[in-house]
Amino acid sequence: MNLHLFQQNPLQEAFVALRRDLIHEDGPHISTMRNYRFAIMQYDPSDEFELRGEVQRLTADLVANGWIVLSISLQKLLLDRVRVQGLEWVDRVVQMEERMAGIEPERGLNYLKSKLWPLIEGPDGIAADCSRLISEYADRHPDTVDRTVAFIGRAGALYPFIRSSALLRHLDGRTRNVPVVLLYPGERRGVAGLSFMGILNPDNDYRPRIYP
Repeated sequence: MNLHLFQQNPLQEAFVALRRDLIHEDGPHISTMRNYRFAIMQYDPSDEFELRGEVQRLTADLVANGWIVLSISLQKLLLDRVRVQGLEWVDRVVQMEERMAGIEPERGLNYLKSKLWPLIEGPDGIAADCSRLISEYADRHPDTVDRTVAFIGRAGALYPFIRSSALLRHLDGRTRNVPVVLLYPGERRGVAGLSFMGILNPDNDYRPRIYP
């Protein structure tokens, strides 16, 4: 029998560890800090589809065991905020970005950052949308909080407009103690450093546990 068939890769092992910590007999243990239920699932951006498969499998497993799984797409939240600005705003921004990028690509990117950053950064940005979705569910079903987990994914859509450490910082204290797992495309640097998409300089401003 080929033992390699039963070997798990690092991402699979990370999800096994996450499942074990979520269903701990004393309640979710995804953090070493009391009343701080945040964790990060770090993965290589090239493994995006494998990551989604692991999330689907874990979700099915948890639901079958009586858990509630909230799936939050940062890409959807970003697009929702852009749509609210209206088609005229979108057309104007796209045209200006193309014009500036034609002069110099970096100028086009910096212009786009200047328009999107106010929509998504800070406590009233994307973090507020995540908080609202989680809190609304928790307020409606307070007895299920210890068997509810929120997966925040599609973070790559926010690159390079926001750092995920800022997102978690603005979410702190605003999730009704529901366990939150940020699916993080990037590279681990050192013990607690993460490089968003493996491109940005490492950010060490992370309190949550990092899987794997």
